[in-house]
Amino acid sequence: MSYHDHTDKRFFRNLRLGAPAAVEAFQALDSAVFENPASEIPAKYTELIAVAVALTTQCPYCLEAHAKAANTAGATEAELAETVMIASALRAGGGLTHGWMAMKFFQGAEATSGEAEATGDSPTVPAGASF
Repeated sequence: MSYHDHTDKRFFRNLRLGAPAAVEAFQALDSAVFENPASEIPAKYTELIAVAVALTTQCPYCLEAHAKAANTAGATEAELAETVMIASALRAGGGLTHGWMAMKFFQGAEATSGEAEATGDSPTVPAGASF
């Protein structure tokens, strides 16, 4: 048995049978987001955003679907590469900032941001950082 297999989609039937209203609502949401002709965001960018989210949530099925859809919508390989690196930087930034929380919990600190600023302990965030 493997964790991710292209044939896993066959289990969608079980979800549809077990929770038909929820599955129908999910499909309606998905259609409203990805098949909306009145969307302000062009399809190419919608799909690149979806790729970035799929990378951070690590959903292999979403990654496959949206990488292919981005290609169909006209994204270039360079745009996909930049999307991958943006998602990677944000994912790494999340690890760093959660590291701050780990240090706080390790030290038993419950300081508010005002207390940290008053003591000079507030972190220096690099210019241009996205966190």
